[in-house]
Amino acid sequence: MPFTTEQLTYGAKGAIDFFLKNDPIDQINIAHPLLKKLISGKKEWGGGLQYVVEQLRFSNDSNAQSYFGDQQVTYNRKRTLDQAKFTWGDVHDGFGLNEDELKQNGIIMTDDRNAKATDAEKVQLTNLLEENYKTLKLGTENFLDLMVHRNGSASSTDVPGLDHLIQTDPTASSVVGTINQSTNTWWRNNVQLSITGTTSDIIDKMEIQWRECTRYGGSTPDFILCGSSFLDAYRNQAGAATNRPIYVESKGKGGTQLDASMSGLYFKGVELVWDPLFDVLQTADGSSPSWLKRCYFINTKFINLRPIKGNWMVSRTPPRVYDRYVHYFGLTNSFAMTISKRNAHSVLAIS
Repeated sequence: MPFTTEQLTYGAKGAIDFFLKNDPIDQINIAHPLLKKLISGKKEWGGGLQYVVEQLRFSNDSNAQSYFGDQQVTYNRKRTLDQAKFTWGDVHDGFGLNEDELKQNGIIMTDDRNAKATDAEKVQLTNLLEENYKTLKLGTENFLDLMVHRNGSASSTDVPGLDHLIQTDPTASSVVGTINQSTNTWWRNNVQLSITGTTSDIIDKMEIQWRECTRYGGSTPDFILCGSSFLDAYRNQAGAATNRPIYVESKGKGGTQLDASMSGLYFKGVELVWDPLFDVLQTADGSSPSWLKRCYFINTKFINLRPIKGNWMVSRTPPRVYDRYVHYFGLTNSFAMTISKRNAHSVLAIS
């Protein structure tokens, strides 16, 4: 007996939920270290008209003063807070199956509500959906990873990501979270470009930037992301500098490194993570400084992936339109990228 549209939709919905449950999106492919890190610490929010809002303290607005005896003192009304507002956006990926494709796979559709699919048809449907859903998930991950790296200029509907939140020119007239960084010096990330490949320069500049990231609040970066050229330069120079701690950590049984993005090279006890997508971005966008030559000191306490509650990796089965015998299936996401302390991060680049 053939499938009804309702049975096909139910079966497909069950299949995608199975794939997402048993192969969770949090267990990201090793080629997506930034997305993996963001997803592991994602913070849901309830949704809003336009913005995700981060409350910021930009000043103590101190009125402290010395006095003696009965000398008059003054009081002020403190103005210490500002708000950074970040737009949220949507991501969709999906596929369709027309009824001829289904027939070619031994699956017959009918409008008979009393029809019951055979076990063989159910197996055929599962086999057909498996590859479609696996590639749907992988395609969504790839697109999301590109978006969380880029500055949002690729499309007016893109969510601005790392290249916008931690900029290579933090003095430029650029609005980040509705705050202009050029006129608000406290709202700038740290930066060090044109580092030479010598031992003293690359390590000295990393030391200086590390201190800059910890200057306000004393919280140190906990995630170092870099391109292949920077990683190679650091590996060569760290090996030449005998005072650099290089730790070798076992990531699995027998000391096997299970994640190809993990380098085994450390700075201040934090591992330098190679991001393969930097190569993709440099080929696609041709950015300057080159993505391959960049390194990011990131404090994950202050940069977040913010999906709207209940709107992360949602499986969709929209109804078939009346004039097309095609059945549709998809995944959608609604989220923002936010940063709440820009001076806790730095971007470095070798020349």
